[in-house]
Amino acid sequence: MTVDKRVLLSFNVAIAISFLFPLFVFAQVNLPYQTPAESIRELVEAPSTPSINFNKKGDKYLLLEKPDLMIMEDVAQQVIGLAGLRINPSTNTQTVASFYTGISIHEVESNKKYKIAGLPAHPKLSNITWSPDENFIAFTNSSSSGLELWLIDVNSLSAKMLSSQYVNGSYGSLFEWSSDSKNILVKLIQKDRGELPKPNLTPSGPIIQENYGKAAPSRTYQYLLQNTYDTELLDYFLTSQLELVSVNGTSKPIGKPAIYKTINYSPDGKYIFAQTIQKPYSYLVPIYSFPFTNEIWDDKGMMVKDLGMTASAENLPIGSDVVAKGPRSYNWRPDQAATLYWVEAMDGGNPNEKVKERDAVYTLSAPFSEQPKPFANTTLRYASINWTTGDYAVLNERWRKTRKEKSSLLNSKTGELINIIADRASEDAYTDPGNFVYTTNSYNRNVLLMDKGNTPIVFTISTGASPEGDRPFLLKWDLITGKTDTLFKSQSPNYELPIKFSNKGSLIISSESNDVAPNYFTVSIKNKRKIAITDFENPYPSLIGISKQQLSYPRKDGVILTGTLYLPKEYKKLDGPLPMLLWAYPREFKSAEAASQVKGSPHRFTRLSWGSPIYWVTRGYAILDNADMPIVGEDEKEPNDTFVTQIQDNAAAAINYVADLGVVDPNRVAVGGHSYGAFMTANLLSHTKLFAAGIARSGAYNRTFTPFGFQAEERTYWQAPDVYYNMSPFSFADKIKTPILFIHGMDDENSGTFPIQSERLYNAIKGHGGTTRLVMLPKEFHSYRAKESILHTLWEMDKWLEKHVKNK
Repeated sequence: MTVDKRVLLSFNVAIAISFLFPLFVFAQVNLPYQTPAESIRELVEAPSTPSINFNKKGDKYLLLEKPDLMIMEDVAQQVIGLAGLRINPSTNTQTVASFYTGISIHEVESNKKYKIAGLPAHPKLSNITWSPDENFIAFTNSSSSGLELWLIDVNSLSAKMLSSQYVNGSYGSLFEWSSDSKNILVKLIQKDRGELPKPNLTPSGPIIQENYGKAAPSRTYQYLLQNTYDTELLDYFLTSQLELVSVNGTSKPIGKPAIYKTINYSPDGKYIFAQTIQKPYSYLVPIYSFPFTNEIWDDKGMMVKDLGMTASAENLPIGSDVVAKGPRSYNWRPDQAATLYWVEAMDGGNPNEKVKERDAVYTLSAPFSEQPKPFANTTLRYASINWTTGDYAVLNERWRKTRKEKSSLLNSKTGELINIIADRASEDAYTDPGNFVYTTNSYNRNVLLMDKGNTPIVFTISTGASPEGDRPFLLKWDLITGKTDTLFKSQSPNYELPIKFSNKGSLIISSESNDVAPNYFTVSIKNKRKIAITDFENPYPSLIGISKQQLSYPRKDGVILTGTLYLPKEYKKLDGPLPMLLWAYPREFKSAEAASQVKGSPHRFTRLSWGSPIYWVTRGYAILDNADMPIVGEDEKEPNDTFVTQIQDNAAAAINYVADLGVVDPNRVAVGGHSYGAFMTANLLSHTKLFAAGIARSGAYNRTFTPFGFQAEERTYWQAPDVYYNMSPFSFADKIKTPILFIHGMDDENSGTFPIQSERLYNAIKGHGGTTRLVMLPKEFHSYRAKESILHTLWEMDKWLEKHVKNK
C-alpha cells in the first residue's frame, strides 16, 4: 500500500497546527488564563501614575497612589445583585469601588512632601474628602470585613480610625462634613440588624406581576429585584443608621434607621435635607427609580418639614426629556443660610406637550413655614443653577431631542431675567465656553468666582475644541456685556489644561505632550512663567518613538471625520504597508456640521487603559484609534434610520484614506470595539467585506432584547420595527463570514449587554458555518477588572489578529 506524500505532509501539518493552535481547532476548549506577548504584558504592568487632589485654596494637594491591577482572588468575591446594585455581602459595599493604596500631603509653593502617621497597615482608601476648613481629611478604608471611617489631621499629620462601627457602603453618598468642620454625618451599619436573612427553599407561591391598562415601558436593566427574599436582602444591606461622629471620635445617632438616598446639610449647618427610599419596591426598575420621601430635619434629626413623597418612576414614558411629575432636583442654595430650591415640570413631565414654559423653579427658606416662592421658569428642560455671592445666578436649560441648550443671567434675589448669555447647540464643541470656575463663600459652599465686586464678570475653563484640535483655555467673561478675554490658552506642541484658578495672578495647569507624561505646573497669568509642581515619569518608555498623527478625512457625503493614527517605531513607507486595527465607538449627531468638528488633540500623551488598542503598535500594526463613527440624523430624521449605511461609509472613508497614505494594507484591516463599539463591529462584518477580521467585546447584537430603547434611540421596537431589525447583526448572522472574536464578562451588569447577547450571535454564526470564537470571562463585569482576565483578553485578541489579519 502506498501513501501520497502530499496527503501525508498535509496530515502532519494539520497535526502540528492542532498542537500549536488548539484553540482554533476545537469547538470548545477549557483553557487556563494566558499571557500576551511580552511587549503587551510590559505595558499592561506599567506602574500607575498617582492622582492629585488639590484643596480649595490650591496651596496643598494630596498625592494618591494607585494600586496595581486587581488579581482574580480579589475580583472573585461573592456578588449579590439587588435593584441594579452589586453588593459585596462580606463588606456591605458596592463591588465596583476603586481605591488608593497611599496618601501624602504636599505643599504647592515649597514642593515639600509630608508623610502621614498612623495610616491603615494595608490601605484601600476611597471617598477622600477635605473638611470645609481644610484642617482635616475624611476617608474610608476597605478592610476584609467592612468599610472603616478614618480621619487625617492635616496640622499634626496623623491619621486615626474614627468609629468602631462599619460604614454602610452599599448605596449613595456615605458621609458629609458639618459646616463647622467639627463633625461628620455618616451612614453606618446598624449595630442590631441581626443575621443575614435566609431564603425559604420551599416556595410559598408564584411570583406575580400585573398591570391594569397603564403604559409602563422600561429599558433593559440587570440585577433587578426578583422576589420577596431579594427585598429582604435589600433592606438588610442598605438600611443605615445615621451617626454624627465628631473629629474627636465621639458619636450620637441622628434620625431613624432607613435606606438613605440623600443627606445634605444646609449651608449654615442648622438643617439636614434627607431623602429615604420607600416601599413598594419595584421589580422593573433600579433603585434610583424607587419612591422616596423628601424631608427637612433640624441638626438633631427631628423633622421640621415634610416635603412629600416622590413617586416611583416605574411608569414614566421613555425619552431623554421626560421627567417625573411633581418636585425634583432638590438642593440647598449655597448663597443663603438655609434656603431649599427645587424644580417642577409645567408640562407634566411630558416633552410632547405643547407649552411655552417647561419647568418652574421654587424656593423655600427657613423656618419653612411659608408657601414655596416661584423663582424662575424655563422654556427648555431645567439642567442646573450656578449661584454667586452677589446679586446674580445663571440658570441652565437643555433639550436633548434638538441638542439645544441655553444659559440665562438672573437676579438671584428676584429671579428676574437680565439677559441670555448662551443659546447654542450642545453638540457644537467649537462654541462651548466651558465650565464655570468656582470659589467658596462664607458658608464654605461653591459659588461662581467673580472678578471684582458684584459685577458678574466670571471665569470658565474649556477643552477648547477647534479645527486645530483641542486647545484648552481659561476665559474671563462679562455676563452683562458679553465681552470675553482669554487669559490662558494651550499652545503646540503641548496640551495644557487649566485645573485650578483663584484670580490671584497664577493658574495651576496639567501639561503633557506626545512623549511627556502629564505633570502639574503653576503658571503666571501675566508672563506665562511655569513652575513645576510634580515630576511624574513616562510609564511607557517602550512607546517613545512611535509615530502619532491626528487625521482628518472626508466621508463621501462631505462629513469630515477624525482619528488618531499610530505607527510602529522606526517604520518607513519603504517597509511596505502595515496591517491595521481600527477601533471605534459610534456617536449620534443632529447636524452634519457638528459631526464634522475635529475631536481630540494631536498633542495628548498616549494613555493606556486595559481595553486600549494601542498595545498592538508594538506588534507591528498601524492603529487607528477613536476613528470617527458619527451617525447623523438632521431635522426630523433620526440618526439610527441610516445607522448601517453611515457606519459603512465611515469605515470605508477611514480605510481608503490610510491606504492612500501608503501606510496600511487595505486587505489586512481589523475592526474592533467595546460595548456599542462591539455592536458596530458586528454590523460592519454583517454588511461589508471591508475587513479581514473583527473583535467585539461585551456588546449587544439583537435589539429585540432591548425593545424599549437603547443608547440614544428613544423609539420602541413597536414604533420602529424596521430600525430594530436592520440594526441587529443577529438578523444577518448568516452573512457574517469574516472571522469575528467575541469576548464578554459573564457578570456583565450594563443595561442591555447581557452575556446572552454574545452567546446567541456566536451560535447563530456557528450555525451558518462562519469563523468565530466566544470567550466568556468568569466574574467579570462590563469593564474587566482582574489582571488575569485582562491579560487573557489581550492574548485572545493578539492571537486573533496574528492569524486572521497580519498573516492572512
